[in-house]
Amino acid sequence: MRTLALATVSGAALLASGSLTPAARGGTVFRSDADMPARKAYSAPVRLASAAYSRPAPGEDSSDAASPAPTPVPADVREGSVGAAELLAKVSACKQISNGFYRTDEGASPSVPVCGMNGAVFWKADLDIDCDGEVTKACNADTDPSFQGDTAFHTSGDRPLDAAELPYVVVPSRSSVWDFSTAGIKGGSVAAVIHAGKVEYTVVGDTGPAGIIGEASYAAAEALGIDPDPKSGGAESGVTYILFKDSVVAPIESHGAAVTAGEALAKEFLRNN
Repeated sequence: MRTLALATVSGAALLASGSLTPAARGGTVFRSDADMPARKAYSAPVRLASAAYSRPAPGEDSSDAASPAPTPVPADVREGSVGAAELLAKVSACKQISNGFYRTDEGASPSVPVCGMNGAVFWKADLDIDCDGEVTKACNADTDPSFQGDTAFHTSGDRPLDAAELPYVVVPSRSSVWDFSTAGIKGGSVAAVIHAGKVEYTVVGDTGPAGIIGEASYAAAEALGIDPDPKSGGAESGVTYILFKDSVVAPIESHGAAVTAGEALAKEFLRNN
């Protein structure tokens, strides 16, 4: 296997705010700023209409709230309004926030740092195929010798994620090198994965070995034009992962919500860096 306030963004409120694409109806987007220190105000942040915000009841965890059923991504709500070149231009230099380096594979030397920017963390690595979670025709013990029938983060129905259908990324398990939770990253956080001129918006869906980085689901690889075969597929290099801090999509299995949030967060990232 390998919040102060929670912002609940409905499709209607997003449309009223003018912040996000009107065709996105895939789920609910949360933006959490709990326990985060005051930050410098950057120009032109993404702003949502006040009606789009709701506060959980005292003691209520937003993850326990009822979530709408996921829907397919509408044809006109897909990656594309923010180009790969625009994002890559912002991550040409690394301000390292990890305490050391990660390996891309078990036998490789540690060489990959986790880098920090305003509102995001990123790294550049390979892409190994994560086929864990729900048993499907594409992902099972026969197609993947290291298959595990669970993922670190579950669907709104408390089921393992479906790696063959849901684009998601894998973060290294917490260690002395880096703890993703201290950077505002959690299960369901939004991530942009870039490869060969393509951008795919995903969620954080699983955790992997503490010392290895560079992994994404079968569906994420396939969307990027990378061979998703868990035995022989993947990309040896040239993959950039940008994870947006304090962002959560609910339900986690709604790729439509991830795309909508990703487009808005990517635009904010470009403005603030």
